[in-house]
Amino acid sequence: MNYEIIVVGGGHAGCEASLASARMGHKTLLITGNIKNIADMPCNPSIGGSAKGIVVREIDALGGEMGKNADKAQIQMKMLNNKKGPAIRALRAQADKVIYPQEMWKTLHKTSNLEIKEGLVEDLIVENNKIMGIILENGEKIYSKAVILTTGTYLKADILVGDTRRREGPHGEKPSNHLSDNLKKLGFIIKRLKTGTPQRIDKDTIDFTKTKVEKGSDTLLSFSFDDKPNYSIENQIPCHLIYTTPETHKIIKDNLNKASMYGGLDDITGIGPRYCPSIEDKIVRFADKEKHQLFLEPESMIKEDLNYGNTIYLQGFSTSMPHDIQELMVHSLPGLEHAKILKYAYAIEYDSIYPTQLNRTLETKIVESLYTAGQINGTSGYEEAACQGLIAGINAALKLEKKEPLILKRNEAYIGVLIDDLVTKGIRDPYRLLTSRAEYRLLLRHDNADLRLREYGYQVGLISESQYQKFLDKKKQILELTEFLKNTKITPSKENMSKLENLNTPMLKDGISCYDFLKRPEITIELLKENGLLEINYDQEVIEQVEINIKYDGYIIKEQKEAEKMLKLEDKKIPVDIDYDKISNLASEARQKLKEVNPTSIGQALRISGVNPADISILMIYLRKEYYNAN
Repeated sequence: MNYEIIVVGGGHAGCEASLASARMGHKTLLITGNIKNIADMPCNPSIGGSAKGIVVREIDALGGEMGKNADKAQIQMKMLNNKKGPAIRALRAQADKVIYPQEMWKTLHKTSNLEIKEGLVEDLIVENNKIMGIILENGEKIYSKAVILTTGTYLKADILVGDTRRREGPHGEKPSNHLSDNLKKLGFIIKRLKTGTPQRIDKDTIDFTKTKVEKGSDTLLSFSFDDKPNYSIENQIPCHLIYTTPETHKIIKDNLNKASMYGGLDDITGIGPRYCPSIEDKIVRFADKEKHQLFLEPESMIKEDLNYGNTIYLQGFSTSMPHDIQELMVHSLPGLEHAKILKYAYAIEYDSIYPTQLNRTLETKIVESLYTAGQINGTSGYEEAACQGLIAGINAALKLEKKEPLILKRNEAYIGVLIDDLVTKGIRDPYRLLTSRAEYRLLLRHDNADLRLREYGYQVGLISESQYQKFLDKKKQILELTEFLKNTKITPSKENMSKLENLNTPMLKDGISCYDFLKRPEITIELLKENGLLEINYDQEVIEQVEINIKYDGYIIKEQKEAEKMLKLEDKKIPVDIDYDKISNLASEARQKLKEVNPTSIGQALRISGVNPADISILMIYLRKEYYNAN
C-alpha cells in the first residue's frame, strides 16, 4: 500500500509528526514496534520543566498535542522559577503514565488520514538519493513520498547493568538491529549515545515521614492555550524530597568498579548525558558535594494499574550498578530503609545520527524527503523529541505541497534554538534544552508562546478558525488594555493619596499614567484593582502579558535590537554551491567545519564551533568578491 508520509516510531516525536502530517491532509502511516507502547513515558513521569515547559507551550501554540495531553494527565502542576522573572519561568507537570498514552491514543485513533501499523523497520527504499519507502523485518515493502524516522533509543539498543549487556530496548522490547547499519551504508555518520533510568519503588514500603513534601502550585495552571485548567488544586498528589547520605556515597565509591560505566563493561562507547548524569557520575564528578537531592515522584493516580499504580519514580538516582548493589544504595536513603524495588535501574546505549547531516527543516542532506526527529538526532527528553516530530511532520507535508518550509528562528522559539544548535553545532552527548542556550530568552517566554507562534500554526493548517479567532481577540485585548493604561492617569488627589498609602510606594507629586506607574517594581495591576485605583475586566492571561511588557519594556527592546542585528547576518546567504577549498587563508578547522555543516547564512556560519570571527571575515571577503558583486 502507498502512503504520502510514513512515520517510523510511536514515541513523542512520532506521535506529533504523524498527527501534524495527517491533520495537514496527507495520507500518513505511523508504524511502531509495539502499538501498546505508543506515547509511552519510559523514563520520568513528568512533562515540562526549565526551558522544556516553554517548548511544550510552543508545541501547543503551533497546533501540537503534547500540552493538551499533559493537562489531561496531570498529577501535579508547578510553575518553576516564579520568583526569578518571566524569562526563565516554566511550567512542569507530573504526568500520569497511564493516562498520558491513553489520551494520545484516543487522539491518534480519531484523526483522519492516519493509519497505525505494528512492525519493525529494518531498511529504507532509496532511489537516486531520494526516499521511496521502507522495508519491514518480514520483508514487506511499503512505499511513500516521505519518511520520518523517530526511532528513539531503539537503534541497536543495549540495556547495561553491572557487567551484563542485553540487546533490547526499554521495557525489554525488541530493538531495531539493522536500520542503523543500513543508514551507514547510505553515508550517514552514526554516533553511539547513552542514557539511563532510576529504580521504581513500591509506594507502600516508603516511610514518607522522613521526607519533605513537595506540593503543586496553589493556582490553576495549564500548558494549553485552548483549554482552561480542569483539575482540583486540593487533589494534586505531592512529590517528596530526600537527599543521599554519607552511607550512600560510601556504597557507590566502594563498588564503583561494578558499575557498567566504571569497569563493569569495557566495550562501552556511548557518551552519557552531561546534564542528567547517573548517581555514580555525580559522586565522581562532584566529589565535594556532601549530598545530592532526589525526588520521589508518583507514576500514576490509577491505583488499579499493575504497572504504575503503586510505583514511585526515584528521580535523580539513575545507575548501572548490579541489582544487589542497587539494593544497598536504595536502602541507605532516608525513608527507603525497607523499600521494595519493583524495577531496577539500568543504562541504555543506542545509535543516533550526527545531526549536522540535517537541514534546519530536519530533512537529511544525504537522502531527499527523509526526515529524522527525536533521540535519533542526539537529543534527550520527551519535550525535545515532540517538538522535533512536530516540525518534521509539518515540513514533510509542506514539501509535498511544494510550499516554503517552516524554519523557526532563534529569536522566535526555543524550538528554533534547539534545531539550530543540533544542525549547526552537532552534539557530543545527548542534547538537553536549557534556558542558557537561548540568547534571547526574554523574548521566548512561557506567557507569549502563542503570540510568537500561533500565526505559523494557523498558516500551515494546524490551528482551527475558532482557535485563531480566539487568538486574535486576545491580541486585540492586549492592545486595548495597553492603550487604556497609557491614557488613564492617577492624580495626586486626596482620595488617591489615601489609597496609595496601602501600596508601600513613594507618594505622587504629579499625575502619572497607569502605564508609567506600573513600571515601579512593587506595583501590579492586581494591586491597583484591589485598592480602587483601576477598574478593568480582562482575562488573567491578557493582564499578565501587558504587565510583563510594561515592566520589562527596556530589556525587551534591547533584546529585539540584538536579534535584529543577528537577523541581518541571517539575511547574508551563502550559496549552496560554494567550494570552501577555493577560499585561501581559511583555518583548516574552519574549512572542515564549514564543509561539514554547509551553513545557509553568515549568521549560521558564525555559530559553528571551530569557526572564528577571523574566518568569517575571510569568508565574507570571498563572497563579496566571487558572488555578491557578480550578482
